[in-house]
Amino acid sequence: MSVTVVVEIPRQPEVAALLRLSDEIAAALYPGEPRRGLNPATLDAPGIHLLVARQAGVAVGCCAVFEGPDDVAELKRMVVEPAHRKKGVGLALLRGAEALARGRGIALLRLEVGIRNLEGEALYRRAGYQECLPFAGYQASPISRFLERRL
Repeated sequence: MSVTVVVEIPRQPEVAALLRLSDEIAAALYPGEPRRGLNPATLDAPGIHLLVARQAGVAVGCCAVFEGPDDVAELKRMVVEPAHRKKGVGLALLRGAEALARGRGIALLRLEVGIRNLEGEALYRRAGYQECLPFAGYQASPISRFLERRL
């Protein structure tokens, strides 16, 4: 089944459900650790672009691109419904985010990934992301890795 990835408005129930799933996954992987919450309202702001992956019209994943200064953007909150993992949805979202960033003149895409998110980190590394120093107000953390890719 083919996957479409497009920029959509964040304030919709399917996006809220995907963000809740992201929170649940993070809580299970990192119990007791502080997390930066995102919801549809926080994603509905200038310079933030929400991409939604759909199969047969159903939202099965999402991610957000946060534009920053100096032609740099951050990829945040990539999540794929468990039943749709390992089927190319994550890669489609990642490539969609990269295409969006390139189209907006972004030269560098960065992200933070938790050390226990092995599938996510493997996807990013296969796609050419390499380790970098903490960025944009992040602090070094024993549970985080910071990755980037020149576009």
